[in-house]
Amino acid sequence: MIKINENFLKLQAGYLFPEIGRRVAAHAAANPQAPIIKLGIGDVTEPLPPAIIEAMHAAVDEMARDETFRGYGPEQGYEFLRKAVIENDFLPRGVDLEPDEVFISDGSKCDVGNFQEIFGLDNVVAVTDPVYPVYVDTNVMAGRTGDALQQGGYGQIVYMPCIAENNFVPELPAEPVDLVYLCYPNNPTGAVAGAEQLSKWVDYARQNKAIILFDAAYEAFISDPAIPHSIYEIDGAKEVAVEFRSFSKTAGFTGIRCALTVVPKALRAYTAAGAAVDVKAIWNRRHSTKFNGASYISQAGAAATYTPEGKTQIRAIIDLYMSNAATIRRSLTKLGYEVYGGVNAPYVWLKTPDGVGSWDFFDILLSKADVVGTPGAGFGAWGEGYFRLSAFNKPESVKEAMDRFAKLIW
Repeated sequence: MIKINENFLKLQAGYLFPEIGRRVAAHAAANPQAPIIKLGIGDVTEPLPPAIIEAMHAAVDEMARDETFRGYGPEQGYEFLRKAVIENDFLPRGVDLEPDEVFISDGSKCDVGNFQEIFGLDNVVAVTDPVYPVYVDTNVMAGRTGDALQQGGYGQIVYMPCIAENNFVPELPAEPVDLVYLCYPNNPTGAVAGAEQLSKWVDYARQNKAIILFDAAYEAFISDPAIPHSIYEIDGAKEVAVEFRSFSKTAGFTGIRCALTVVPKALRAYTAAGAAVDVKAIWNRRHSTKFNGASYISQAGAAATYTPEGKTQIRAIIDLYMSNAATIRRSLTKLGYEVYGGVNAPYVWLKTPDGVGSWDFFDILLSKADVVGTPGAGFGAWGEGYFRLSAFNKPESVKEAMDRFAKLIW
């Protein structure tokens, strides 16, 4: 008798974004003329910049010629891209890496979800709350958690509240933990963590022999020069942290797929007997076994983001999205909403009015204004009473969505 992995049966309801899609589809079917504006899922709307398109066209042409055709590439990524990443994203910030510490993949969501596989099931996991669902759900699937709790969440996970009172940056856990997920700039709250705050986490990890999985997918949206773009800007972080980055939001690769994970050579985990193990070597083994490498065409496009033309074109798109975020912040603040984020991140986190539940707010906003956002409760118990709006849309659509907000009566 074939048996199922019963850990999957622990998962609560459906994954957040498909559930949003289901509700939006039902509304659209019932109201076929509804002019729906989507500020929910963080998908980009602007076309790929010309520099990227040109590089990808050239790569396609290479695949059509005997002398330049490429089959399987290195699982870890082509060296031309790994070197470009180091020279442009890390060295200018004082972070020295070697190419074999950078792993190219087809998405940071995949890497963030997969990385937990190399750690034992008896490790204690700590996550921020609210939290990007992938961090939690993949640990549930692996069997590292208890059952779903009545009040939300899962047993055996340490949830660290991120609330307005702590500026949505968690306090250090009171109990020992082994694996910590941090995301800054944060999804969903749009908050950022300063050097002093990140230093506390690095010190904690070093003292407790823990590892930080640091999701920096939105670092390109940081405008404050005092905010670190990489956790490796903090002394000692290479000993305790893995960093994930993505071309999805910064360069519009949500439909192209290319990302990277940095695993420093200094990073160590431990056997049950206490022997130190090279984490990079273990990840390389897992990565090479289960992944055949991102496509050459995608990597050629990603490398073009580091050309002078590519940098200029990408910056223009990021500025457009952040202008959208400013429009959302300004409009909602004027309407009397309590608003956070949207300054160094493309997400605005608003408190729902009059104690309305976040899923109720979603349904009201969709039915009365044809606007889609993301209920805070979908990100965890401490997200209840909040709502996320994405800045990824056309400026005219964002303005129209704010006009519709202004017409809502509570």
